[in-house]
Amino acid sequence: MGMTCRTALALVLGMGLAAPAMAEGAKIGVAMTSFDNPFLTILLNGIKAEAQKDGAELLLEDAQLDVARQQNQVQNFIANGVDAIIVNAVDGAATPAMTQMAEAAGVPLVYVNHPPINFENLPAGTSFVGSNETEGGTMEAAAVCKQLGGKGDVMVLMGPLENEASGLRTKAIESVIATPDCQGMTIVDRQVGNWNRTQGQDITANWLTAGTPFDAIISNNDEMAIGAIQALNAAGVDKEKVVVAGIDATPDGLAAMQAGDLDVTVFQNATRQGEVAVQAALAMARGEATDRNIWVPFEAVTPENLADYR
Repeated sequence: MGMTCRTALALVLGMGLAAPAMAEGAKIGVAMTSFDNPFLTILLNGIKAEAQKDGAELLLEDAQLDVARQQNQVQNFIANGVDAIIVNAVDGAATPAMTQMAEAAGVPLVYVNHPPINFENLPAGTSFVGSNETEGGTMEAAAVCKQLGGKGDVMVLMGPLENEASGLRTKAIESVIATPDCQGMTIVDRQVGNWNRTQGQDITANWLTAGTPFDAIISNNDEMAIGAIQALNAAGVDKEKVVVAGIDATPDGLAAMQAGDLDVTVFQNATRQGEVAVQAALAMARGEATDRNIWVPFEAVTPENLADYR
């Protein structure tokens, strides 16, 4: 991670990854964490669009949040003779088994969006395409700190504990709050909402029922943040008194910001991640070297620059 996100991406894209004529007829197996997730739908659409442009065939599988199912899908891809595999990992801790399977079979493997464990030291023929989760969590928490004037009680909505992105985003929140400018902020409680809107709503409703005061809700993603907003609105909480933040800048997240409900989000370019994952997979299938980590930069979104993302 010694180079900047933009530099790393520029270097990789400058290596001739997009070569549609050479990609014609390539077969790529794609194992997604879940088809039933708004952000991952955007990611998958980016994968589909790039594959179509490059003339590659996709074999699509939904792991349905099941680690064993995803590992079986990778095994089946290898057995079916795919030219490359793209995995949006259910659980980063379970990725070594898939990496070993692909490496043993000599099939290029690209992890996308959800970081595999030890992503900085992947073997040859394996890459990770995503955004620096620490950067995203830092942008989000810093924006909340600025809006609170460096002090206030904070609730945190977390993604799955086993998910590397969730852990890195939460650690980034803690690191920002430990800085001199934000030391007046305190994390009162943190709960796992599993990236899910309904769970974010239920957790926030429980916080409100308990009567514990708080000044902000910092969510690991937009979906849980939207759920929190729904709970706050249902309880008649003055939206001016609670800062709500998320990550991803999904269409629903941006709509919530347009409505004055979501105060902060961070744009994670899911479409671009999908495109670059396909480009990297095809490059490795052609025998070309790629970087182990390929970064697509995060971008902070606030009501002031919302129009740039709508």
